[in-house]
Amino acid sequence: MQNANNSGAIATQLTLKRWSLAAFLAHFRLTQAGWIFGAAAFLVSVPVFVQAPLVRYYPWLSLFLTLGWIWLGKKLLNRAKNQIWGDLLVGFAWSWLAGSIYWGWYRWEPLYHLPIEAIGLPLALLALWRLWGDRSQKTEYAFWECLMLQSPLSSLFYLGSLLGTAVTDLYFFLTGVIHHWRLLMTVEPELAAPILQEAITFVRTPWGVAWGVVLANFLLGLSFWALGKQELHWRAFAGAVLCTILVDCLFAVLASMA
Repeated sequence: MQNANNSGAIATQLTLKRWSLAAFLAHFRLTQAGWIFGAAAFLVSVPVFVQAPLVRYYPWLSLFLTLGWIWLGKKLLNRAKNQIWGDLLVGFAWSWLAGSIYWGWYRWEPLYHLPIEAIGLPLALLALWRLWGDRSQKTEYAFWECLMLQSPLSSLFYLGSLLGTAVTDLYFFLTGVIHHWRLLMTVEPELAAPILQEAITFVRTPWGVAWGVVLANFLLGLSFWALGKQELHWRAFAGAVLCTILVDCLFAVLASMA
């Protein structure tokens, strides 16, 4: 009898532990909106840490990889339960395409940066204008259709990435480090440290710090505003914008250590 009671007590304790563990893990379980936010933030950092070195030596390879992103986006778009991920990849493909063109052939001229990055802007605005890309009856996509920014999610991810780029470029112009940009694009990586150190001196001035605070707060405010909305496309927008700040801060730290 005592053994039976002990077994029952042990079983009860194990059950309680399992429930406690499940409750604990539930706090860390991401919702679909959380996954979209995280994926958008991750995809904004991919061109910086992967595409930049790739496009410097193999620009054509980087350019043709755009077709791979579009193909993968098409596969996901044609599966109802994965359409949101296809949307995200289509928006990312346009950012990748613009980055391949600029950093592959025009990186020496910062004035060309934003116009080339905005190559998909008309399509993004058109998708938002057309009733937020409502495609409730659409179940199959041809390859060429995947080249279009079809939905609010793909459009707002692309626009969030573009906005972050625009604000970063604006900061470079306001602080006068555009000259250092041009110099960095003409020297080998091992000779970049002195140029980066000189650029950091401009950033550390009261003018540079003040503008950094203003623009960072602008992006933060916009991100938190978007996070306050329930729709998935706004989470993608917030992830793209917020990650811009993190990447810029990381580059500032790395430049200071150069």
